[in-house]
Amino acid sequence: MVTLITGAASGLGWAMAQYWYRAGHHLVLADIDTQALLLRKTELGADDRVHTVTVDVTRTADLERLVRETENIFGRLDLLVNNAGITHRSPATDTHPDVFRKVMAVDWQGPVELTQLALPLLEQSRGSIICIGSMAGWMPVPGRAGYCAAKSALSQFFEVLRLELEPKGIHVLMVYPSFLDTPIEQNALGADGKRAQHARSTIGGMSSADDMAKMIDHALARGKRWLMPEPVSRVGSLLWRIAPAFYLRTVRRKFASDLHAGPGNPTP
Repeated sequence: MVTLITGAASGLGWAMAQYWYRAGHHLVLADIDTQALLLRKTELGADDRVHTVTVDVTRTADLERLVRETENIFGRLDLLVNNAGITHRSPATDTHPDVFRKVMAVDWQGPVELTQLALPLLEQSRGSIICIGSMAGWMPVPGRAGYCAAKSALSQFFEVLRLELEPKGIHVLMVYPSFLDTPIEQNALGADGKRAQHARSTIGGMSSADDMAKMIDHALARGKRWLMPEPVSRVGSLLWRIAPAFYLRTVRRKFASDLHAGPGNPTP
């Protein structure tokens, strides 16, 4: 089994890499952080089952090189994991357009382009695609307008793509976590594109990346199309559909600090 994971040097990507390495997978670990990738390869044992590639998922040339190296090194691809992501914590009215462009490029455009490039290999292996979405793609989360939009676009694109790929034997698993203890939130962008200075707001408990990796593997093994692993995701999604006014009141209260964070109106 050859598995390619983006955003593999930290957080959920690293948890999945460790889990599948122990399961015997050959791994292609892609990340924008070269030094972190080298460290991760060393931690796994630096053997020939692990290949690392420094990649900016917003650059087409990097994605082309990633797929090319995967084929050159291992000759096949069985599992593509679109995990790399970025978020922001800032009111939509105050957020510089460049922040929205970056979030959309990383969270939507990157996975779409990489998947298109990897499809010939996945068709040969009749492989699988995992996309790490978010409950924010299903329901509004204050202070995350760009992130919500990107994850919603990710979900809709891959749901349509699923219809096209299943007849070809390619399986798609969409994963919708709620709040994970990973660096994505520690590196969240603020309204001006710099690192957000205020702590994130949450609802419900915080899940670990290791537990999530195990749940993802089990869902993949069972051939599931969707994984909403935590009660807060399932309940929140249901509330947004059957009691939207109650949902809006709740998140407005819980995320009040996110609605008022950041500088004033940016200058484009």
